[in-house]
Amino acid sequence: MVKDINKYVRRAILQLTPYSTARDEYQCELGIFLDANESPYENGYNRYPDPHQKALKAQIATLKGIATDNIFIGNGSDEAIDVLMRVFCEPRVDNVVAIAPSYGMYKVAAAINDVEMREVQLGKEFSLPVDELLAAVDEHTKMMFLCSPNNPTGNAFEREQIMRLVEAFEGVVVVDEAYIDFADVESLRSEVVSHPNLVVLQTMSKAWAMAGLRVGLALADSRVVELMSEVKYPYNINVATMQIVSELLREQIDDKVQQIKQQRAIVEQTLSESAVVRKIYPSQANFLLVKVDDADAMYEFLIAKGIIVRNRNKVRGCEGCLRLTVGTPEENGALLKSILEYEKSIVR
Repeated sequence: MVKDINKYVRRAILQLTPYSTARDEYQCELGIFLDANESPYENGYNRYPDPHQKALKAQIATLKGIATDNIFIGNGSDEAIDVLMRVFCEPRVDNVVAIAPSYGMYKVAAAINDVEMREVQLGKEFSLPVDELLAAVDEHTKMMFLCSPNNPTGNAFEREQIMRLVEAFEGVVVVDEAYIDFADVESLRSEVVSHPNLVVLQTMSKAWAMAGLRVGLALADSRVVELMSEVKYPYNINVATMQIVSELLREQIDDKVQQIKQQRAIVEQTLSESAVVRKIYPSQANFLLVKVDDADAMYEFLIAKGIIVRNRNKVRGCEGCLRLTVGTPEENGALLKSILEYEKSIVR
């Protein structure tokens, strides 16, 4: 059954008159722009950027095989997460449900927006607890956050399980696919057309190597994109970013993604032979979650060697674990060499 997305939206947002510019009604290519109090002196950046990012959306639409009306471009996926909170969640009234452990910004965005966060612990081997997630829902639950492949666990959830939640939950299901380019599973982005309550987040920060440019995508029903666009700040993506992203999107990333996956397998195999490694969790991302004898001690040892990894030891469900990003062959070699040195220093 097609769900009416408007019934989940905050009343204030439904009544909002969004900010608009004179150029929203201007369709010609050339003109004398005396509407926005900009400097008239051309330097490539004296004009405000297109608030609708039409050209970049058209390029992304071709790349993703999805209509431009189904694309929201944010200043990183974090902006999309925050905007979704503001569109759907009434502060101090509504709540959101999320898996745990997972990406920390869901909880941060909820706290900033004064929205209760209900975390549901992942099951055995970090499996998706579908029934428990649905049991955590009440009449004030507006959104559910799933990261697949999940950060920091690295595993992807079964499509059928996620879609069961989309079908059963009377609210918006946000599936964060930041690491989908490294996975063996297919993206859910094609489902947003037939499921108005599904939002798929993707990013240019990982496989596309644009973390410094801060560009994230929300792929969703056209009405959801319309609502998000009304709530976001008008000029959230600047001219320089759009130009550089457009250029970088013309490059092929398949070889680099494949190399990262190959390196992931090499690092995993080498670490599996280490006496200080207890478990390596299967990963469909560009990192490995590794359980070691003493996560804090190994972390400090690597820091002393100039190698920064993520210590997840204090995260419930990831006790004793370090999250290791897959780098270049040279970087991975340095990591493995340092872990071997650490192993020799404590194993007598």
